[in-house]
Amino acid sequence: MWWARLRSPCLCASPLCVLPRLPPGSAACERLYSSRGKVSPHGCGGRSACPNLAAASSLRRAAGPRVGGSFPDRRCHPGDRGVCGPVSVARVAEKLDMSTYPVENIRNFSIIAHVDHGKSTLADRLLEITGTIAKTAHNKQVLDKLQVERERGITVKAQSASLFYNHEGVNYLLNLIDTPGHVDFSYEVSRSLSACQGVILVVDANEGIQAQTVANFYLAFEAQLAVIPVINKIDLKHADPERVEKQIEKLFDIPIDECVRISAKQGTNVEKVLQKIIEKIPPPQCNTADPLKALVFDSTFDHYRGVIANIALFGGEIQKGHKIVSAHTKKRYEVNEVGILTPNEQPTHKLYAGQVGYVIAGMKEVTEAQIGDTLFLYKQPVEPLPGFKSAKPMVFAGMYPVDQTEYNNLKSALEKLTLNDSSVTIHRDSSLALGAGWRLGFLGLLHMEVFNQRLEQEYNMSVILTAPTVPYKAILSSAKLIKEYGKAEITIINPAQFPDKISVSEYLEPTVLGTIVTPQEYIGKIIVLCQDRRAVQKDMLYIDEQRVMLKYLFPLNEIVLDFYDALKSLSSGYASFDYEDAGYQAADLIKMDILLNGNPVEELATIIHSDKAYATGKLLCERLKDAIPRQLFEIAIQAAIGKRIIARETLKAYRKNVVAKCYGGDITRRMKLLKRQAEGKKLMRKIGNVEVPRDAFIRVLKREPDK
Repeated sequence: MWWARLRSPCLCASPLCVLPRLPPGSAACERLYSSRGKVSPHGCGGRSACPNLAAASSLRRAAGPRVGGSFPDRRCHPGDRGVCGPVSVARVAEKLDMSTYPVENIRNFSIIAHVDHGKSTLADRLLEITGTIAKTAHNKQVLDKLQVERERGITVKAQSASLFYNHEGVNYLLNLIDTPGHVDFSYEVSRSLSACQGVILVVDANEGIQAQTVANFYLAFEAQLAVIPVINKIDLKHADPERVEKQIEKLFDIPIDECVRISAKQGTNVEKVLQKIIEKIPPPQCNTADPLKALVFDSTFDHYRGVIANIALFGGEIQKGHKIVSAHTKKRYEVNEVGILTPNEQPTHKLYAGQVGYVIAGMKEVTEAQIGDTLFLYKQPVEPLPGFKSAKPMVFAGMYPVDQTEYNNLKSALEKLTLNDSSVTIHRDSSLALGAGWRLGFLGLLHMEVFNQRLEQEYNMSVILTAPTVPYKAILSSAKLIKEYGKAEITIINPAQFPDKISVSEYLEPTVLGTIVTPQEYIGKIIVLCQDRRAVQKDMLYIDEQRVMLKYLFPLNEIVLDFYDALKSLSSGYASFDYEDAGYQAADLIKMDILLNGNPVEELATIIHSDKAYATGKLLCERLKDAIPRQLFEIAIQAAIGKRIIARETLKAYRKNVVAKCYGGDITRRMKLLKRQAEGKKLMRKIGNVEVPRDAFIRVLKREPDK
């Protein structure tokens, strides 16, 4: 409730708090809701004539806007008891007037870079220099709000913030979007660029251009955005900005004199970046006089206020009370609140064309705020904006609740989390062993791990995740199956649906075009690794004397699990990797099952290439032997293709020494005791259940770099 937020500084914020009435003074309490035409508690004529309200208002104006958010205007009300101290009045901030920032004084930009090149640190310095946040030693990853981001030290969600900057006597509004750097979150980057007119391309002065730097540059280049190259970490001992400038000129055809050398950590030259933003990035091409046209580029769910949609205005204006319509759902809403992010929510009177902010319009269902949707005014329809190209999942995994009674809670949590992460695809699924669940599509293995971690941290949901697989295709030859599916070519996202070879004319596997940037001394090892993963070399380019860029066509199944780990291990962490979709190719595929005491473990069933079946089956059995805890009975771990067993490991039982009490005597006594023990173990094996630990699935499937 509203009074809970004001509890500490305000003595009378809660209506339950009954205090003796004190004489009215300059710091009289003002209530949250307006009381037009009502008599004030001081006996004055309400809002217009209340002397204490005038004094309180002057205090509030003197205090100025509060950094990091504001409270709504509070007025006198006859129901108030007691008085507020001057502190609570000072904390009340006026709503910002965004009309003072015309379109020509607005700059919308993103920060893009490879992982760990200093995007979030640069964003922190920009927020400090513009006075958006106070300058303290604790400002680290200010825009990384999720717990998983702070734990892993990576950006997972693109976050926006509005900065106010005075350049040569003119006030500018700079809308910054900090983006992730890992290849698994490239969809966040492409979405963010749709709300921008320019980008800051950050490159590490020590590491130089990496694979994701190249990928992000081409995303910005294809979107025809202005690019400002920034060389970061010039304060490092082994920094070589001259070499990096030559790389940028050779690969991206950007003149050396346009590069800005900075140290985001120490704040060196960061002011120059702000000046370049104003000079190089054009203002948005839109007009306030046009009808409202707003693009929803991100959204989150709040339990109390419903859906909070992040919007970029491409025309018109929006304010509280406006009736708006969603182009996707055709539903009508009334705007409850608009504002900007600084980086916390800061309510404003209006938002105008060219500005980036948020809107709360009473959307109660998570499905109502589709990312890429267009909002417009009721009875003023407009042509919907093109929106976003839907994300193409690269990895699929089954997700099931640990307890089926938690199914509805997990369903609700998934809906809310996929609203915030729209690149995840969901299909309902069921399993004989695990019950009802879902088949989820992710952009990569890290994306899957982060999604699972967020589910646990933000919604306290514990789930079973099956082995990740990639989407295969099969061209059917059986007329019966073609009639059943309604088409000749089917997509297989679950190994349980893998059709038998008799009824299929050809299997197809997905491929990707991978880009590897590495120091030249590691080329030999990396080429061997790529050949081991059935990759075909397409290109090789020397960026400079030390670094080489390799392009390979990979089967997606070979890189999705552990290729990145193996590459980092071989190159001492210096090589980087990025990939893009390259269609499908024919392949000899088979389904391999893992059996525990003859019972198939559905979560570990995989589709693999026939050449790798024996090696993979043996490796999986060995890994499972280490991962499964020993039982009081023997466990047979087998890899099977159809009815044929191709590999086996045996997990020995815990065993009591039943013959310890025999000190000699007839051998038949010993044999009788051992036989009775063997019969007990056999019975246990029949009725005993073997449970694979939940964290074992990924651990079991990851291969060692040297194997």
